[in-house]
Amino acid sequence: MPNAGPHLPTRDEIRRAMGAGEDRPRNAPSANEHFEIVDALYRFGAGQDLRDRGLFESAFAADAILDFTGPARRLGVEIAAFEGRQAIADAVFASIAGLDTTHTVTNPRVTSYDGARATLSALVEAQHLPRKDHARHLLLKNLYTVVLSKHGPRWVIERLRIDNIWWNGDPAVLFPTAAQTAPEEIPHA
Repeated sequence: MPNAGPHLPTRDEIRRAMGAGEDRPRNAPSANEHFEIVDALYRFGAGQDLRDRGLFESAFAADAILDFTGPARRLGVEIAAFEGRQAIADAVFASIAGLDTTHTVTNPRVTSYDGARATLSALVEAQHLPRKDHARHLLLKNLYTVVLSKHGPRWVIERLRIDNIWWNGDPAVLFPTAAQTAPEEIPHA
């Protein structure tokens, strides 16, 4: 079957997700509200990097969905999307238990907003290093597409879809069973 490998987002898909060609959403949030929306993504990354589960969980609604299936597939592993704040935190913290991570969020764009719900796109670079062996690494450059809602004064993630743009390093750093099954690194098309 042609092109049966993992899906790589095309430049057009990335441009659409990032809101290319759009100056700003029709009902653009204020600068402060924009920061509060993006802060949910900052809490997601910082919670992992600081090993602060409470901070990490504060980024998600109780019934949130985290879809990391595309990057996992590119790294040679099949997983299901994680459903629910507790399941998301359990899965993520189990996978990074022996790792040092850094998540860098860039180009965050609020692509729709109505005061109660928003969508956001961002590029996130995630470095993963075994805590006892920094000679090995897995570096992921991902496109995040996020649906958020306002719960009291705080914005939380309802749905987070992660698409991998490129990766470098050893997939076994994040997925120990991927060492023998990971496909060759595929450059972005």
